[in-house]
Amino acid sequence: MPPRILVLSASVGAGHMRAAEAVELALRQTLPDAHVQNVDVLEMTNRVFRRVYGKFYLDLVNKAPHLLGFFYDLLDKPASRINPGDRIKLMLEKLNLQAFLKFLKKEPWDLIINTHFLPAELIAHLRKKNQLKVPQATVTTDYETHRLWVNQPCDRYFTATEEGALYLQHWGVPKEHTFATGIPIHPVFSEPRDRAEYLKKHGLAEDRPVVLQLSGGFGVGPVEKLFQALMQVEVPLQVVTISGRNEKLKAELEALPHPEKHRVKIMGFTKEIDELMAVADLVVSKPGGLTTSETLARGAVMVIVNPIPGQETRNSDFLLESGAAIKINNVATLPYKVTKLLADPKLLRQLRDNVRRIARPRAAFDVVEKSLELIK
Repeated sequence: MPPRILVLSASVGAGHMRAAEAVELALRQTLPDAHVQNVDVLEMTNRVFRRVYGKFYLDLVNKAPHLLGFFYDLLDKPASRINPGDRIKLMLEKLNLQAFLKFLKKEPWDLIINTHFLPAELIAHLRKKNQLKVPQATVTTDYETHRLWVNQPCDRYFTATEEGALYLQHWGVPKEHTFATGIPIHPVFSEPRDRAEYLKKHGLAEDRPVVLQLSGGFGVGPVEKLFQALMQVEVPLQVVTISGRNEKLKAELEALPHPEKHRVKIMGFTKEIDELMAVADLVVSKPGGLTTSETLARGAVMVIVNPIPGQETRNSDFLLESGAAIKINNVATLPYKVTKLLADPKLLRQLRDNVRRIARPRAAFDVVEKSLELIK
């Protein structure tokens, strides 16, 4: 009988959902006959809890990122008797996710793979109460791990790095249950791309560096300021700026003048990011876990801008320690730093070599292979 596998996530930012999609697709390629279901657990709760749990995070990202960093550090400490935060949090989650708990118990599952800690915590609680016996695996989605990812019992933890696995072990996870696989990304990123072919497909130049500027699916952040800074780079560039679903931003960017030495292409939301990353020399972006992993998989050097305090600053640390990126602390210095990098072929080659060294394009398949050991 084909195995029944549940992939669980929570729509708190886009990265967890993209990781879940990557795991789902890798499962379907590895076990075509398996019954695989991908569920966003926040779709099984009430509107208020969904708003508080999911949207509150985005509100902090956009309006108070340093407060988000404060909470990130605060929650990375053990709860105490004076501050029994874990128990209160679990109680609220159980109260608001009754539909999800019923769903888990309604049908038999052979394996659960989580790409967010919310469902993993609830499943661990049910297993402790002997109300559920299904094995579960947890996939972390940034380059450093956090205490919230630890939800025992859990049979497999997949981390981006050995350091991330070591930190989970510090919180009591057995070493044999941790695997440094990389962050799962869409299987398409494991497929080779011919750069010349995709330059031609997207109407891009072969005679100059290609810089891909990302702004997330919704086109937020200081996109216009970064674009104008790129226009001041001394080396002739081909700049491709993705404005996401923000049509107003797209029109504003198209209306901006640019020097004749640069070629510019403004694109809205696209599903061809893997192709554009495959032709890019540099990717200007915030260092989200999934975006970082995709950029590495395609061999491009990241120009880090505006990391969110907390997980993204730690992603930035990893890239810089690995010699695989440069970081822009002030938009005013971007033209100087990008010009200096592109004018130094040896340095650019070193960065690219380091990118290839740490890239894990097949992470989704490695996660699936190790997870399936739980039911073989």
